[in-house]
Amino acid sequence: MTYLIIDDEPIAHDIIKGYCDLLPNITLAGQCYDAIEALGYLQNHEVDLIFLDLNMPKIKGFDFLKTLSSPPKVIVTTAYKEYALEGYELDVVDYLLKPFSFERFLKAINKIVNLKSMSSQIQTNTHGEDKCIFLYSDKKHVQVKLNDILFVEAAGNYCKVVLKDNQILIREKMSGILEIVPQDKFIRVHKSYIVAKAHILAVEGNRIQIKDHHIPIGKLYKMKVLDFLKS
Repeated sequence: MTYLIIDDEPIAHDIIKGYCDLLPNITLAGQCYDAIEALGYLQNHEVDLIFLDLNMPKIKGFDFLKTLSSPPKVIVTTAYKEYALEGYELDVVDYLLKPFSFERFLKAINKIVNLKSMSSQIQTNTHGEDKCIFLYSDKKHVQVKLNDILFVEAAGNYCKVVLKDNQILIREKMSGILEIVPQDKFIRVHKSYIVAKAHILAVEGNRIQIKDHHIPIGKLYKMKVLDFLKS
């Protein structure tokens, strides 16, 4: 995946590039310091993703975006939260408020990874079974194949992600996990559990069997789970 940074602040370029350098399969295509320069660049180059600042000289970020007939994916990076609604109306992938942490940045990247339009960029086999996300565990960012996740269990301020061959502990809320996994492949079945549909062996009463694990189904989730299994 190639990306372009459009921001009039050099330090913003350094931060975004530094974060991207920590991730595999994402490559810097170019750096522009105003929208005019970016328009010239995009006339001769294609990119998969733009990191776009809003408050720039000459042409503001959203005005620039409106001039593009077929824009790539866009992650807004700005210090101005009041423009968030307009950003989503323009179909930006995410809206990062400066200063943003690497964890928040990573959540935005994971949103792109899970978009169907970008799936061909992240597949590592012809069947698309090796789509991955990044999870922060033990002071490092671990690449995890979605197909390896059996279920996720809440554990206090952490979540335990149980994989086919091992498990990892991450500092993340259940709602945060649901934001970065495909909604057609994972479902919350209990306030403390998210399961992968592909690994469900059986549903009996109020329990789901995944390998040797028996996972409870919460009363409030039962009908949603049954509907999910039919889809």
